[in-house]
Amino acid sequence: MSGQASGEEVDLAAVNGAGASDGGVRNGALLGAFVEAVMREDAQEREHARAALREALSPEAYVDACAVVGAFNVVDRIADATGIPLDAGLDVMSAAVREELDLARFGSAANTPGATG
Repeated sequence: MSGQASGEEVDLAAVNGAGASDGGVRNGALLGAFVEAVMREDAQEREHARAALREALSPEAYVDACAVVGAFNVVDRIADATGIPLDAGLDVMSAAVREELDLARFGSAANTPGATG
């Protein structure tokens, strides 16, 4: 559930390694470490992060977390490879978040036709 939907305050700066280490998300630091380990493709780091996350979460929550990381990785790669355009409505709705996270700094940002900023 998103912070917006739950009414909880989240700190997006944690995504870039700044701000609160947990980002205001329960087990956020562990979840962030797991995502980083998966994306870096470091087997030892990934196993350590996976074990820590498994210990902290219920089996169902652990599976959900793994599924989200896997799905995002696949969907992001497909969108990047095909150059799926960002429609005008989503461009407007996501502009502040994209700016706050400085997503334009990534080379793959050039592969998103229609994105401004």
